[in-house]
Amino acid sequence: MLSIRSLTTTKLVVRSCSYYYSSSTASAAAVEAERTIREGPRNDWTRQQIDSIYHSPLLDLLFHGAQVHRYAHNFREVQQCTLLSIKTGGCSEDCTYCPQSSRYHTGLKPHKLMTKDAVMQAAKQAKEAGSTRFCMGAAWRDTVGRKTNFNQILEYVKEIRDMGMEVCCTLGMLEKQQALELKKAGLTAYNHNLDTSKEYYPNIITTRTYDERLETLQHVREAGINVCSGGIIGLGEAVEDRVGLLHTLATLPTHPESVPINALVAVKGTPLQDQK
Repeated sequence: MLSIRSLTTTKLVVRSCSYYYSSSTASAAAVEAERTIREGPRNDWTRQQIDSIYHSPLLDLLFHGAQVHRYAHNFREVQQCTLLSIKTGGCSEDCTYCPQSSRYHTGLKPHKLMTKDAVMQAAKQAKEAGSTRFCMGAAWRDTVGRKTNFNQILEYVKEIRDMGMEVCCTLGMLEKQQALELKKAGLTAYNHNLDTSKEYYPNIITTRTYDERLETLQHVREAGINVCSGGIIGLGEAVEDRVGLLHTLATLPTHPESVPINALVAVKGTPLQDQK
């Protein structure tokens, strides 16, 4: 740790000092960060261990989280990505937070799948603006029975890859064969969020199960596509639900490439419109 001591109004002297902690006083964040750097990632976390890290002091979480990040990644790099909704609204799901559900009156006008020319133009503009990954989202429960649309998206993936960009999709639930076809087309990553813990999940969505979400992640992972999966905070969940979500993600056979954590934006017309 560095201590900065002011000598004059214009001169600073930086002196190095050592920082020691014992196992009896160190936070869980400090202990587990040290072990991760020493031993590498693990998939055998218990809920109690994750709960202890979650309740570590905030500054410990920031400091030791940054340590692990610097160990595992080039900390000077930030990837710029562009997300485009290629099919908006009209979704049959009942996700209580989502204005794209056809079950709620949010004022959102549904749009069919965008044309190839429109998508390619958007991808070109994204690349020119500095993005290296282009993400496409479609408001569907799944892609079953959407062969024509799915084949169109495969073409989008191929052409965007030919532009020299990484490609990510979020299209709802996938079957094994569809994941393989996306991999063959060149898909880099697939986003499929778990949203919350398995226990709290029925309070948020009833039109698909938690296990169905996990099955999609399995198909994506086994096809060799990077998994992007996270959740939403502010749904009315308890702390133990946040810990449960983290536990599920941390104990997957392979950790997700990225874990997006979103904060609820309450939209008028959805069941969670008054959620604070």
